[in-house]
Amino acid sequence: MDAIWLSLVQWWHALGLHIDAGTAQTVADGARQASAHLDMPALMALAAALGWASGFRLYAVVFLVGLMGWAGWLPLPPGLALLQHPAVLWASGFMLCVEFFADKVPWLDSAWDAVHAFIRVPAGALLAAGVFGADNGAMALAAGLVGGSLSATALATKMTTRAAANTSPEPFSNWLLSLFEDGLVVIVVWLATQHPLLFGLALAVMLAVSVLLLALLFKFLRAVLRRLSALLSSPAKVV
Repeated sequence: MDAIWLSLVQWWHALGLHIDAGTAQTVADGARQASAHLDMPALMALAAALGWASGFRLYAVVFLVGLMGWAGWLPLPPGLALLQHPAVLWASGFMLCVEFFADKVPWLDSAWDAVHAFIRVPAGALLAAGVFGADNGAMALAAGLVGGSLSATALATKMTTRAAANTSPEPFSNWLLSLFEDGLVVIVVWLATQHPLLFGLALAVMLAVSVLLLALLFKFLRAVLRRLSALLSSPAKVV
Protein backbone atom coordinates (compact mmCIF):
# COMPACT_ATOMS: atom_id res chain seq x y z
CA MET A 1 0.00 0.00 0.00
CA ASP A 2 1.44 3.35 -1.03
CA ALA A 3 1.83 6.43 1.15
CA ILE A 4 -1.50 7.98 0.13
CA TRP A 5 -3.36 4.78 1.00
CA LEU A 6 -1.56 4.55 4.32
CA SER A 7 -2.48 8.14 5.18
CA LEU A 8 -6.14 7.54 4.37
CA VAL A 9 -6.30 4.32 6.35
CA GLN A 10 -4.67 5.98 9.37
CA TRP A 11 -7.08 8.91 9.07
CA TRP A 12 -10.14 6.66 9.19
CA HIS A 13 -8.64 4.59 12.00
CA ALA A 14 -8.32 7.79 14.02
CA LEU A 15 -12.06 8.27 13.53
CA GLY A 16 -12.73 4.76 14.82
CA LEU A 17 -13.30 3.21 11.37
CA HIS A 18 -11.05 0.15 11.18
CA ILE A 19 -10.54 -0.93 7.58
CA ASP A 20 -8.34 -3.97 7.21
CA ALA A 21 -5.50 -3.94 4.72
CA GLY A 22 -7.00 -6.76 2.64
CA THR A 23 -10.26 -4.92 2.05
CA ALA A 24 -8.45 -1.68 1.26
CA GLN A 25 -6.16 -3.43 -1.22
CA THR A 26 -9.11 -5.11 -2.96
CA VAL A 27 -10.82 -1.77 -3.43
CA ALA A 28 -7.56 -0.24 -4.62
CA ASP A 29 -7.00 -2.92 -7.26
CA GLY A 30 -10.45 -2.33 -8.72
CA ALA A 31 -9.90 1.41 -8.68
CA ARG A 32 -6.57 1.15 -10.53
CA GLN A 33 -8.27 -0.68 -13.37
CA ALA A 34 -11.17 1.78 -13.54
CA SER A 35 -9.09 4.93 -13.23
CA ALA A 36 -7.35 4.16 -16.52
CA HIS A 37 -10.36 5.81 -18.18
CA LEU A 38 -9.61 9.19 -16.55
CA ASP A 39 -7.42 11.49 -18.61
CA MET A 40 -5.22 14.27 -17.24
CA PRO A 41 -7.77 17.13 -17.59
CA ALA A 42 -10.34 15.02 -15.74
CA LEU A 43 -7.86 14.22 -12.96
CA MET A 44 -6.83 17.86 -12.60
CA ALA A 45 -10.45 19.01 -12.51
CA LEU A 46 -11.33 16.38 -9.92
CA ALA A 47 -8.39 17.36 -7.70
CA ALA A 48 -9.27 21.06 -7.89
CA ALA A 49 -12.95 20.36 -7.21
CA LEU A 50 -12.17 18.24 -4.16
CA GLY A 51 -9.94 20.94 -2.74
CA TRP A 52 -12.35 23.80 -3.42
CA ALA A 53 -15.55 22.06 -2.33
CA SER A 54 -13.93 20.70 0.85
CA GLY A 55 -13.64 24.26 2.08
CA PHE A 56 -17.45 24.49 2.05
CA ARG A 57 -18.69 20.98 2.79
CA LEU A 58 -16.00 18.38 3.46
CA TYR A 59 -18.35 15.59 4.51
CA ALA A 60 -20.66 16.18 1.54
CA VAL A 61 -17.69 15.96 -0.82
CA VAL A 62 -16.44 12.70 0.71
CA PHE A 63 -19.94 11.19 0.63
CA LEU A 64 -20.83 12.32 -2.91
CA VAL A 65 -17.57 11.18 -4.49
CA GLY A 66 -17.60 7.92 -2.54
CA LEU A 67 -21.22 7.27 -3.54
CA MET A 68 -20.44 7.94 -7.19
CA GLY A 69 -17.57 5.46 -7.03
CA TRP A 70 -19.62 2.85 -5.17
CA ALA A 71 -22.50 3.14 -7.65
CA GLY A 72 -20.17 2.90 -10.63
CA TRP A 73 -20.94 6.41 -11.87
CA LEU A 74 -17.34 7.57 -11.53
CA PRO A 75 -14.13 5.49 -11.77
CA LEU A 76 -12.22 6.64 -8.70
CA PRO A 77 -8.42 6.87 -8.78
CA PRO A 78 -6.64 4.41 -6.44
CA GLY A 79 -5.89 7.09 -3.87
CA LEU A 80 -9.61 7.84 -3.48
CA ALA A 81 -10.99 4.30 -3.66
CA LEU A 82 -11.42 4.10 0.12
CA LEU A 83 -14.11 6.77 -0.13
CA GLN A 84 -16.48 4.16 -1.58
CA HIS A 85 -16.01 1.76 1.33
CA PRO A 86 -19.36 1.25 3.17
CA ALA A 87 -17.88 2.34 6.52
CA VAL A 88 -16.63 5.57 5.00
CA LEU A 89 -19.97 6.19 3.30
CA TRP A 90 -21.87 5.69 6.55
CA ALA A 91 -19.53 7.96 8.52
CA SER A 92 -19.44 10.73 5.93
CA GLY A 93 -23.20 10.47 5.40
CA PHE A 94 -23.85 10.83 9.12
CA MET A 95 -21.54 13.82 9.44
CA LEU A 96 -23.12 15.32 6.33
CA CYS A 97 -26.50 15.29 8.09
CA VAL A 98 -25.04 16.81 11.27
CA GLU A 99 -23.31 19.57 9.33
CA PHE A 100 -26.42 20.26 7.23
CA PHE A 101 -28.39 21.31 10.32
CA ALA A 102 -25.50 22.90 12.23
CA ASP A 103 -24.79 25.11 9.23
CA LYS A 104 -28.32 26.55 9.33
CA VAL A 105 -28.04 28.01 12.87
CA PRO A 106 -26.70 31.59 13.03
CA TRP A 107 -23.35 31.91 14.87
CA LEU A 108 -23.22 28.15 15.42
CA ASP A 109 -22.29 27.93 11.75
CA SER A 110 -19.35 30.30 12.27
CA ALA A 111 -18.15 28.36 15.30
CA TRP A 112 -18.51 25.09 13.36
CA ASP A 113 -16.47 26.51 10.48
CA ALA A 114 -13.77 27.83 12.83
CA VAL A 115 -13.34 24.40 14.44
CA HIS A 116 -13.37 22.63 11.09
CA ALA A 117 -10.74 24.95 9.65
CA PHE A 118 -8.24 22.53 11.18
CA ILE A 119 -9.91 19.63 9.38
CA ARG A 120 -11.12 20.90 6.01
CA VAL A 121 -7.89 22.43 4.72
CA PRO A 122 -5.60 19.40 5.33
CA ALA A 123 -8.41 17.07 4.21
CA GLY A 124 -8.83 19.06 1.00
CA ALA A 125 -5.09 18.81 0.37
CA LEU A 126 -5.08 15.06 1.10
CA LEU A 127 -8.06 14.38 -1.18
CA ALA A 128 -6.55 16.40 -4.01
CA ALA A 129 -3.23 14.57 -3.64
CA GLY A 130 -5.08 11.24 -3.59
CA VAL A 131 -6.33 11.86 -7.12
CA PHE A 132 -2.81 11.21 -8.46
CA GLY A 133 -1.46 8.92 -5.73
CA ALA A 134 2.11 7.95 -4.92
CA ASP A 135 2.69 6.54 -8.41
CA ASN A 136 2.89 10.14 -9.59
CA GLY A 137 4.51 11.79 -6.59
CA ALA A 138 5.26 15.15 -8.23
CA MET A 139 1.69 15.65 -9.42
CA ALA A 140 0.32 14.42 -6.09
CA LEU A 141 2.42 16.97 -4.22
CA ALA A 142 1.41 19.76 -6.60
CA ALA A 143 -2.25 18.76 -6.35
CA GLY A 144 -2.04 18.66 -2.56
CA LEU A 145 -0.59 22.17 -2.41
CA VAL A 146 -3.19 23.56 -4.82
CA GLY A 147 -6.02 21.62 -3.18
CA GLY A 148 -5.12 22.88 0.28
CA SER A 149 -4.91 26.45 -1.00
CA LEU A 150 -8.29 26.17 -2.75
CA SER A 151 -9.84 24.68 0.37
CA ALA A 152 -8.47 27.51 2.52
CA THR A 153 -9.74 30.12 0.05
CA ALA A 154 -13.22 28.60 -0.06
CA LEU A 155 -13.31 28.32 3.73
CA ALA A 156 -12.25 31.94 4.21
CA THR A 157 -14.90 33.08 1.73
CA LYS A 158 -17.57 31.04 3.47
CA MET A 159 -16.63 32.31 6.95
CA THR A 160 -16.52 35.92 5.74
CA THR A 161 -19.93 35.88 4.05
CA ARG A 162 -21.48 34.03 7.00
CA ALA A 163 -20.05 36.55 9.44
CA ALA A 164 -21.65 39.34 7.42
CA ALA A 165 -24.98 37.50 7.26
CA ASN A 166 -24.97 36.79 11.00
CA THR A 167 -25.01 40.51 11.77
CA SER A 168 -28.60 40.56 10.51
CA PRO A 169 -31.25 39.75 13.15
CA GLU A 170 -33.29 37.56 10.78
CA PRO A 171 -32.10 33.99 10.03
CA PHE A 172 -33.35 33.81 6.44
CA SER A 173 -30.22 35.21 4.81
CA ASN A 174 -28.20 32.62 6.70
CA TRP A 175 -30.48 29.80 5.56
CA LEU A 176 -30.34 30.96 1.95
CA LEU A 177 -26.55 31.12 2.01
CA SER A 178 -26.34 27.66 3.53
CA LEU A 179 -28.69 26.15 0.96
CA PHE A 180 -26.76 27.91 -1.81
CA GLU A 181 -23.54 26.32 -0.53
CA ASP A 182 -25.21 22.89 -0.42
CA GLY A 183 -26.21 23.23 -4.06
CA LEU A 184 -22.86 24.71 -5.05
CA VAL A 185 -20.96 21.67 -3.79
CA VAL A 186 -23.18 19.31 -5.77
CA ILE A 187 -22.78 21.43 -8.93
CA VAL A 188 -18.99 21.69 -8.50
CA VAL A 189 -18.56 17.92 -8.12
CA TRP A 190 -20.88 17.19 -11.04
CA LEU A 191 -19.28 19.77 -13.32
CA ALA A 192 -15.73 18.61 -12.51
CA THR A 193 -16.55 14.97 -13.20
CA GLN A 194 -18.70 15.52 -16.30
CA HIS A 195 -17.30 18.67 -17.93
CA PRO A 196 -13.71 19.30 -16.71
CA LEU A 197 -13.00 22.21 -19.05
CA LEU A 198 -16.20 24.04 -18.11
CA PHE A 199 -15.32 23.45 -14.48
CA GLY A 200 -11.96 25.15 -15.05
CA LEU A 201 -13.76 28.28 -16.29
CA ALA A 202 -16.23 28.13 -13.40
CA LEU A 203 -13.38 27.77 -10.91
CA ALA A 204 -11.70 30.90 -12.28
CA VAL A 205 -14.96 32.83 -11.83
CA MET A 206 -15.44 31.50 -8.29
CA LEU A 207 -11.90 32.47 -7.34
CA ALA A 208 -12.43 35.99 -8.67
CA VAL A 209 -15.68 36.30 -6.68
CA SER A 210 -13.92 34.98 -3.57
CA VAL A 211 -11.16 37.58 -3.83
CA LEU A 212 -13.77 40.32 -4.23
CA LEU A 213 -15.83 39.14 -1.26
CA LEU A 214 -12.77 38.78 0.95
CA ALA A 215 -11.68 42.32 0.09
CA LEU A 216 -15.12 43.81 0.73
CA LEU A 217 -16.19 41.83 3.79
CA PHE A 218 -12.93 41.00 5.57
CA LYS A 219 -13.85 43.21 8.54
CA PHE A 220 -16.70 40.81 9.38
CA LEU A 221 -14.33 37.86 9.41
CA ARG A 222 -11.96 39.71 11.73
CA ALA A 223 -14.86 40.44 14.09
CA VAL A 224 -15.77 36.74 14.28
CA LEU A 225 -12.15 35.71 14.83
CA ARG A 226 -11.79 38.25 17.63
CA ARG A 227 -14.98 37.02 19.28
CA LEU A 228 -13.90 33.39 19.09
CA SER A 229 -10.43 34.26 20.38
CA ALA A 230 -11.90 36.16 23.34
CA LEU A 231 -14.23 33.26 24.10
CA LEU A 232 -11.45 30.70 24.05
CA SER A 233 -9.01 32.83 26.03
CA SER A 234 -11.43 34.04 28.73
CA PRO A 235 -10.69 32.43 32.13
CA ALA A 236 -13.31 30.20 33.64
CA LYS A 237 -15.32 31.73 36.44
CA VAL A 238 -14.81 30.26 39.86
CA VAL A 239 -18.07 29.44 41.63
